[in-house]
Amino acid sequence: MKRPHVVATVIGDGAMPFEVAVAAEVFGEDRRDLADPWYEWKLCSAFGRTVRVAAGFTITTPYGLDALATADTIIVAPIGTRDHPPRLLAALRDAHVRGARIASLCTGAFVLAAAGLLDGRRATTHWRHAAELADTHPDLDIDPGVLYVDEGDVLTSAGTAASIDLCLHIVRNDLGAEVANQVARRMVVPPHRDGGQAQFVEQPVDDAPGHDLLAETLAWIEANLTSELTVNDLAQRAAMSPRTFARRFSATTGTTPHQWITNQRIALAQRLLETTDRSIDRIAGECGLGTATNLRLHFQRVVHTTPTQYRATFRVPETV
Repeated sequence: MKRPHVVATVIGDGAMPFEVAVAAEVFGEDRRDLADPWYEWKLCSAFGRTVRVAAGFTITTPYGLDALATADTIIVAPIGTRDHPPRLLAALRDAHVRGARIASLCTGAFVLAAAGLLDGRRATTHWRHAAELADTHPDLDIDPGVLYVDEGDVLTSAGTAASIDLCLHIVRNDLGAEVANQVARRMVVPPHRDGGQAQFVEQPVDDAPGHDLLAETLAWIEANLTSELTVNDLAQRAAMSPRTFARRFSATTGTTPHQWITNQRIALAQRLLETTDRSIDRIAGECGLGTATNLRLHFQRVVHTTPTQYRATFRVPETV
């Protein structure tokens, strides 16, 4: 039997409990009914086995930094200090050299930067701390507008709820979109959020007329992906001018109507590739992308592989 993929989450004094809980929920919950083996999750302390988190309570961890030596993926949660223990930084560097995947949640990116794992890379962190990270590590390409950045062997997420996005992204890469979607449904969160954290930066809640109509329009789009969806038609459905609709859409989703719709169509294609034997041509039609050529073009751009290769990797066997 295949051994479980070991995910070690590193915490230290001042850790934010939400991010720790996200890693525990996604990787620590037994979900062998979705994929067997599921992950083996280890909670590790960088400061001794008992850690005082930011909310004032303590967590006693089963593991210390020694567990990082055998982890396949290491997730660094936010730590309430910029003075990172040399032993932690060395353990992360050693793990990266031997091929472990390293990810940070929120301001955990400061730990990865201190370890030199972000040198010359694109990365993100919570928008409130992005300028500090860029100032202290000017060689990094900090993108404060995205929810997460995947550089392959090193990944970083934006603040708080973006930790969920990154963890689900990891599951999606490892086990496929359908498994990630099932995890998201159980957590009662979207399986994939388009756009970035720019939509959350010091912005008041939109109580203007038409806000609910926009939400209804987004839901209608998801249910009608095979239709011809133009900005003018969607604006009319949302009772807005095309210009107002495009502006509201971007503020709500963090991306353009065209890109959002394309991403929804690709997400549907992923589910159909995993769960059906339908041809690529038929799936292209059912996703609203028209032709197999068009599906392959957009699929490669979004998922970085071909529909055929994706199906071979993530096809869910039918049960008898």
